[in-house]
Amino acid sequence: QVTAKTAFLFILPQYNVSVPTADGELVQYHYGLKDLVTILFYIFITIILHAVVQEYALDKINRRLHLSKVKHSKFNESGQLVAFHLTSVIWCLYVVVTEGYVSNPRSLWENYPHVYLPFQVKFFYLCQLAYWLHALPELYFQKVRKEEIPRQLQRIALYLVHIAGAYLLNLTRLGLILLLLQYLAEFFFHMAQLVCFTDENNEKLFNVWAVVFVVTRLFTLTLYILVIGFGLPRVENQAFDPEKGNLFSFLFNNILFRMSVLLLVCLFQASVMWRFIHFQLRRWREYWNEQSSRKRAAAGAKQQAKPLKRDSGYHENGVVKAENGTSPRTKKLKSP
Repeated sequence: QVTAKTAFLFILPQYNVSVPTADGELVQYHYGLKDLVTILFYIFITIILHAVVQEYALDKINRRLHLSKVKHSKFNESGQLVAFHLTSVIWCLYVVVTEGYVSNPRSLWENYPHVYLPFQVKFFYLCQLAYWLHALPELYFQKVRKEEIPRQLQRIALYLVHIAGAYLLNLTRLGLILLLLQYLAEFFFHMAQLVCFTDENNEKLFNVWAVVFVVTRLFTLTLYILVIGFGLPRVENQAFDPEKGNLFSFLFNNILFRMSVLLLVCLFQASVMWRFIHFQLRRWREYWNEQSSRKRAAAGAKQQAKPLKRDSGYHENGVVKAENGTSPRTKKLKSP
């Protein structure tokens, strides 16, 4: 029994509470320090799954493609993220649909703070934190190049801050929708990269990703404005109460604080869009340069294919001979 209790501490989410409802009682969860033990266990599970995907899928494809070391590393990165983002999109979509967050947008801010979470919501957040924490030791296991480490650390840190912030500040419902939009755009981007590794001329998925990226950015900005600008300021319980999880909703009564948060969100989204536009311009520039170089090469090949004017006769030992074998030069007549 002691071993079973310890095992449940690692495997199952802790801090379950029976919440009375109209139909009876409902078991829900809140967070605490024991969640760190559960996250640690799923970090090891994620490392094992990472190795399985690498060994039985990505390495076999790499042997067939014969990629360079740089492309090999990027292929492995995109392949792992495609598997993770596809799983997360399907899982997150199932959660938000079954919990009614899509059909009822008001539920994103109504009855805030959302201290008590359904099992599937809490388990999703624990697994997300485990994945992005496992990415830190994977930088060593995958032997990532030194110049790539700062970019990877920046991405991991941003995901951890957003996921942990939504989890600890009881904004899990908003966080789920934002993660769904972000992961959807990331899935198409890394899928386009994988297709590009197999066929460099096939960039159709990059065009699909560009459309999905712009649409998801617009939805993300709209959600921020809707929830932070209009939803949370109307919450009935605006008093600061850490025991009930109400940590900062009282600040949204202050219009200056509300506008400052929205300004930061807009600036961050603008920086993301600027990087996206810069990436697209670079892609188009490389495409047109490649097309112009191909046209020049084709024009040069046509010029070389044109028949050259040849002298009458043929060459033999550097001397032009007539068709009958005689030299075309006129012979000097000897003086009598």
